[in-house]
This record gives sequence, C-alpha cells and structure tokens, in this order.
Amino acid sequence: MDSALQDRQAAQAQLQQGGWIARRSEAFHHLPPPALAQWLPTDSATPDSAAREWQLHIDSGSADAVQVQWLNALDARDRTALLAALPTPGAGPAKAQEAAPFAWAHRALCRQGLYLRIAAPASADAPPVVLTLRHQPHSAVSAPALIVELAPGARCLLREEHAGSGTHNLHSHIRLGAGAQLQHLRLATPGSGAQWAHHVHATLAAQAEYAQALVASDSAYHLQRHSVQLQGRGAQARQGALLLLDAQQIDQQTHTDLQAAHSHSAVRSLVLAHSNARAVSNAYTRIAPGADEAQVLQRLTGIPLDGAPRLILRPHLEILHDQVQAAHGATWGALPPDALFYARQRGLAEAEARALITQGMARAVLEATLPGSDWLGQWLDTGWLAQRLATHAQGGNGSAT
Repeated sequence: MDSALQDRQAAQAQLQQGGWIARRSEAFHHLPPPALAQWLPTDSATPDSAAREWQLHIDSGSADAVQVQWLNALDARDRTALLAALPTPGAGPAKAQEAAPFAWAHRALCRQGLYLRIAAPASADAPPVVLTLRHQPHSAVSAPALIVELAPGARCLLREEHAGSGTHNLHSHIRLGAGAQLQHLRLATPGSGAQWAHHVHATLAAQAEYAQALVASDSAYHLQRHSVQLQGRGAQARQGALLLLDAQQIDQQTHTDLQAAHSHSAVRSLVLAHSNARAVSNAYTRIAPGADEAQVLQRLTGIPLDGAPRLILRPHLEILHDQVQAAHGATWGALPPDALFYARQRGLAEAEARALITQGMARAVLEATLPGSDWLGQWLDTGWLAQRLATHAQGGNGSAT
C-alpha cells in the first residue's frame, strides 16, 4: 500500500473517531461549515500531481534569495518532506483543536505542496524579496499546502491571490526567524458557489514582524482562520481584514498568542455588507504569563450598507499577566451621514459617494496594517480595490442602492 493511501485512510479514521466540526463549537457556532463530504468526498478522483496549482512570480533581483521546492505528495520522499514541514493536526495551542478536523481532511487529500525559503539579505540596504503567488486548482476539491520560511533577518513582500470556484481547504504555514520581516497581502475572492476554508498559521521568533492585510469577499461558505504565535521577545504582528459581502457569508477568525515579553499585536477588521449577508469577525488574543509589557489592540467595525445583513463582531482578550497594555472594541453602524452629505454636496451621486467613503475606510484599515508601504501603495494605485468597492457600493450587481 502506498504512503499517500495509508495517510488518507489514517486521516479518515481520525475523522471517524473524532467527528467533524461540532455545531456546539464556540468558534464555528454562528457559521458552521459544510459537512465532511464537501471537503473529503469519497468518490473524488486523485488530482493530477504533475499540474502545479500554484503560479509563482519572483521579481527580478530576488531570485537568488529564494529557494523553491515543489513537493509531490504522491511521491514517497516528497510526501515525507511535506508532512515533516506540517504539524500534526490539532497540535499546538488549545484553540488549534477547534479546527483540527479541517487539518485531518487536508492531510488526507493534499497532493501538492509549495515550500519557499527566503534567505537573509547580503547587506542591510538590500531591497526585500518580492513574490506574487496565484492559486489555480485543477480539481473541484483541492487541499493546497504552502510553507513560507524566512531566515533570521530576511525581508519579504508577498502577494497571494485566490479566485474562482470549487472547494478549497488551504493550509499555509509561515515561519519567521529572528528579526525577519514579512508583509503579506492576501486577496481571496471566491465565486458565489465556492466552499473555501483558508487556514494561515504563523510563528514569530524574537524581533520578527509579520503584517497581513486580507481582502476577502463572500461565497456559499468562506472561512478565513488565522493563527499567529509571537514566540520571541519583541515580536510584532499586525492583521487587517477588509470583508466585502453581497448576500452570502464570511467567517473570519484570528487567534493571536503573545508568549514573550515586549511583543505587540494589532487586529483590525472592516465588514461592509449588503442584503441578507452573514459575517462573523472573531478576534481572540491571549497574553501569556510572563509576557511583560505586551501591547494588544483589537478594533472591529461592521457597516450594513443596505438590507438586513447579520454582522457578528467578537473581540476577546485573555490576559494572564499584569504589566500589559490592551484595548479592544467593536463598532456597528451605518455610513457616517455627515460624510455622505458633504460628498453629495460636491455633486456626487449617492452610489459614487458611498464608494468614495468606503474606499477611504478600506484604505485606512490596509494602510494601518502595512504602514508606510510603497508596495501597498503601488497595488492600490492599480485601481483593483477602487473598482471592487465601486461595484460593491452598488450591491455587487451594478444597480444603485
């Protein structure tokens, strides 16, 4: 029996024994995921391992600093290397147990992995490595794996794009060595019938900095679950999410664990929703004993643009140390009426005024996550976000609301 089939059967046995995500699960209470058969269909054909699902572009001048390894999980040696790079499902903090069934289903179905290692720059004034990743699945149900490892002192700008239909059970593992810096822009725009679950796991050593800006739209089921562990002294993490909903759903979960002194975390989200859409923005941050002078910020905002969307904002702090600074809050309400009034006074139609205001709010979240980033500014200047927000301000169907 080949190792891939053995792993699949072992994972299925784990799922049969432990069960799928329970409806009573606190993390998935508001938007429970589809049944296991959606993520691990028994009659699914084995994807073609020769067709790479990731498209990788390395900017000129960065190639020498990037080691790329394409792992074929149907090959015994590659599969051993891939599984060695992935933690055992459910291992780690207690919060990881909530989504362990997703990890077991991923292990059973995963056929490909992309492993990127970013080296430290030759000199302090060397520019950061710039990468663009696009995921293009070749089967209706896919379980892609991505591992990104930054050597101590390495610096990287990574844009990751996901679009299309189908079922995705993505697991990304990001590891930052001491003093490493990663700016991570993630675009997740599924089709209306898609069933997506994206899991991002990040670990930060001392003085490392991780900043992730997420732009995500709704679908039949869309989970964005991010777990960040600040393991070293002085580690910093910033997470910002812009969630755009027309009439379906998004479940965004961030779990941040500050385990060391002088570590900093900031979590921001902005939810813009229409019609009867359903959104959850769930931020959980834990400050461990001994995390002296840790600093935490959580700021969650939800704005219903029309109709009666259901927006659930859940900031949560668990503070197990005294000498810390922590603040959290959630705000729910309509677009500022005075801003709409002044915009209309300048001759803008209502849809244009709404798009202008939401664009300003969206940029503020992204720029707070990636402050002073010329790289982010260049992407914003392409007009992708402005066009998306203009369409979204009209309810996503081109008609004014």
